Amino acid sequence: MKTVTRVIIFLLINFLALAIGGYFTGDGVSSNWYRGLDQAPWTPQGWVFGAAWTTVMICFSFYMARWYDSVEIKERLIVLFGIQWVLNVIWNPIFFYFRDTSIGLVVIVLLTVLVGYLLIANFKLLNKWSILILPYFIWLCIATSLNFYIWMYN
Repeated sequence: MKTVTRVIIFLLINFLALAIGGYFTGDGVSSNWYRGLDQAPWTPQGWVFGAAWTTVMICFSFYMARWYDSVEIKERLIVLFGIQWVLNVIWNPIFFYFRDTSIGLVVIVLLTVLVGYLLIANFKLLNKWSILILPYFIWLCIATSLNFYIWMYN
């Protein structure tokens, strides 16, 4: 299978995660519940979330395709990607649907640690291609700080 095909497959899988998460987000950042929370002063405007996640998932899809092409034994990659996917998907219903900011915080911390691990663990293997997972890690650090602030002050 060619790299382009892998990129497309990862794009489909990653955007499926966003779609499922979006379904459970409902009105999300424009909801009365979310707007009524004490939020961090560095909370971006609502449109930034969609733009950030779109950019993150495009870069991450290229990263995953490159990683897939670079390893002979794929099981570890598939397991770690699967865990990342599940954590990414379940955060939205936990935070927005069930409005559980504490469990949401645990999930997003786990996701951030996992993506940070992928960045560090694969750096030697992927070298310059590791820059493609950096937006994901940076955005998760921001999102984690926002979740932490909401958990702390609400």
